[in-house]
Amino acid sequence: MKITQLPDNPYLLLTPGPLSTSKGVKAAMLRDWCTWDDEYNDLVQEIRRKLVRLAGNNHDDYTSVLMQGSGTFSVEAVIGSAVPDDGKLLILTNGAYGNRIVQIARVLKVNTLVIDFGEVSQTQPEKLQEVLEGDPEITHVAVVHCETTTGMLNPIAEVGKIAKAFGKVLIVDAMSSFGGVEIDAAELEIDFLISSANKCIQGVPGFGFILAKTEELKKCKGRARSLSLDLYDQWETMETYNGKWRYTSPTHVVRAFYQAMLELEEEGGVKAREIRYRENQRTLVDGMEQIGFRTLLPRSSQSPIITSFYYPESAAFTFHGFYERLKKEGFVIYPGKISLADTFRIGNIGEVYPHDMKRLVEAIDKNRFW
Repeated sequence: MKITQLPDNPYLLLTPGPLSTSKGVKAAMLRDWCTWDDEYNDLVQEIRRKLVRLAGNNHDDYTSVLMQGSGTFSVEAVIGSAVPDDGKLLILTNGAYGNRIVQIARVLKVNTLVIDFGEVSQTQPEKLQEVLEGDPEITHVAVVHCETTTGMLNPIAEVGKIAKAFGKVLIVDAMSSFGGVEIDAAELEIDFLISSANKCIQGVPGFGFILAKTEELKKCKGRARSLSLDLYDQWETMETYNGKWRYTSPTHVVRAFYQAMLELEEEGGVKAREIRYRENQRTLVDGMEQIGFRTLLPRSSQSPIITSFYYPESAAFTFHGFYERLKKEGFVIYPGKISLADTFRIGNIGEVYPHDMKRLVEAIDKNRFW
């Protein structure tokens, strides 16, 4: 059966990406594109320029690279290309996505040191300073900005200040925050910032992207530990051939992302989107607390991206039953991801608004079967 119009979604994705997208973003994928066509490649170049402009006021020192695959592919491209064979990478972790960087580095046989702050504590800049003072061999520092394992927002400004005081290359995994939380990459002196199409810019899955200091990116030539994830070669090809990707690009996803960027601009940019996301999160937490739920994190370290809640204190509660009831009500949420406590997570990003959070709380209140 051929589909001639866009069907309505049966539920909202209250997850940290993939997330609910607008009908405009969905509609943008209905046209086919040729990867060699100038119109398509001009679109790629415009996306690259727009991404750099989103990263703060000083655009001259930065460039952007798009990379096929999920956001993890882009993280691996940076780790495998930015750290030289004689370099040493210090990874600050407090959740699954920091641990994934550790896993990537070890698979690639990158010389690695890890500071693990546990699942519910923010990254501690003073500990970073202590380690850097004691280990001059460290050349690169990597940190996750929003650790969606819990919803934690890490203090990248303080981390970056210390890393730069010691002359280190700074890598920031801003997968779940870029486009939804204001970040001035130049002011923070970030060398490599990594994110993905299906997060706060509200596109769909299929590629990630890297914002990089151009001079630091040029140093990556010949370093890559992978052919397809060679960050320098991908950038050089896009620079030389006006937006051409080395290998087949996800054309429909790229066009949808361009539409999502236009919609971000129409909303008022990252500042306006952050205001909406924060209002979503406040509305959700206030409502959930009123019906007896508790958040995992204190408000001081909570991001506006995703919120973790403890299970209710009832032996009758199961996440699967809870999930299925909410899905029937039109909402899909996430299971918890930490080992210290039983939790579930609710995303606050995507094409969702405070009134959606109010409807969700009403649905949860109505379906309290435990």
